[in-house]
Amino acid sequence: MGSPSSVQPSRGKIGRIVAASLVGTTIEWYDFFLYGSAAALVFNTLFFPSSDPLVGTLLAFLTYAVGFAARPLGGVVFGHYGDKIGRKKLLVLSLLMMGGATFAMGLLPTHASIGVWAPILLTVLRLVQGFALGGEWGGAVLLVSEHGGDERRGFWASWPQSGAPGGNLLATGVLALLAAVQSDEAFLAWGWRIPFLLSGVLVMIGLWIRISVEESPVFLEAQRKSDAAAARGVKEQAPVVQVFRRSWREVLLAIGTRFGENISYYILTAFLLVYVTVHLDMSKSDALNAVLIGSAVHFVTIPMWGALSDRWGRRPVTLIGAVGMAFWAFGFFALLDTKSFPVIVSAVTLGLLLHGAMYGPQAAFISEMFDTKVRYSGASMGSQLASIIGGALAPLIAVELLKDYESSVPISVYLCFASLVTAVTVWVAKETRGRDLTKDGLDGSVPAPPAAGVKDSVPLGH
Repeated sequence: MGSPSSVQPSRGKIGRIVAASLVGTTIEWYDFFLYGSAAALVFNTLFFPSSDPLVGTLLAFLTYAVGFAARPLGGVVFGHYGDKIGRKKLLVLSLLMMGGATFAMGLLPTHASIGVWAPILLTVLRLVQGFALGGEWGGAVLLVSEHGGDERRGFWASWPQSGAPGGNLLATGVLALLAAVQSDEAFLAWGWRIPFLLSGVLVMIGLWIRISVEESPVFLEAQRKSDAAAARGVKEQAPVVQVFRRSWREVLLAIGTRFGENISYYILTAFLLVYVTVHLDMSKSDALNAVLIGSAVHFVTIPMWGALSDRWGRRPVTLIGAVGMAFWAFGFFALLDTKSFPVIVSAVTLGLLLHGAMYGPQAAFISEMFDTKVRYSGASMGSQLASIIGGALAPLIAVELLKDYESSVPISVYLCFASLVTAVTVWVAKETRGRDLTKDGLDGSVPAPPAAGVKDSVPLGH
């Protein structure tokens, strides 16, 4: 009988696990991205009133960044307990925290009603969102990765990744619908609250699905071994301590792998709304619909990139996206400047397609870097630290560069640099495809055979 990682699961069982992870991550990303869209379109006026639209937007994006600052802390706390008591319990808790904070935002009075307390309360709720999301990503992708077997892990683990564009699609779609059927005055007065209050309903659906799934068999086996060791008097260090002592290189590799992917995503989606509506003076509907169409394509193609990483390896597929994004950084804004809606849609869609090549293999790639006893902690820490130096600052830096230079060229240079950081990181990383997750260290893994005619990548480092 094979190990829990090597035994291939039934399609029905892995389908239920994937559905639970995908629905949960979609709802949580809906909550998270709803804030980003509202920061660009609503919060700058209602919570941070200013005579300069870009200054108000900058202040709104500062609270957007605060949510990212809380994510590593959430990654540490959720990672610690996820490695101790299991993935499933922590995923239920993260969904409740995220949904509760988002629902409360829909009830907040604005700056005109309570003054400075409005942005303060908004910031506190944003911190809760960030803390919850910091624990969500690691748990969701690990639950699928540890159920999914070795041969098709890239494909199965990429489905929770589709929760990001799925959530963005849902958030942008609701906002676009409201913007289309309401006047600007009605939308600012009360319409913006509807998507936040809708989160309460979505969370109930997510909980019903997520509670029904089974715990990771790989985790249960590792826990059994830990309990046996404890019975013999062997004491283990806390997972976060073990990560910093023995897996800090992998944490750095995870940060570098996510750096360009994270920055490119928030420029292609959140900052795009500012650039199109404020700098190009186009309608909110045009900006939202462009992101809506691009996110739909993104959602469908992420699993395709994940499946391709099962054949070619995690590194080659990620490199396609990183190098492609470095070049696309300059063409992207040139196409936006045409002010043609079909051209803008094409620019966003192609950008998100390249982003998907980095994002699709990422769940399996980062999961496979760490041993089971520290996998939740290590994957969450690497991922969420990248979100601080990457995604949290990306809209802020892009807005400031646009404000100072009144040109998109510096933003393109910034995006190109970030993509090259990821390309270099992946180039020096060790290929992880086909790793047996029940064994410690990559040396114990048996890589999946390369596709016909495709040369396997050569490990250059660890």
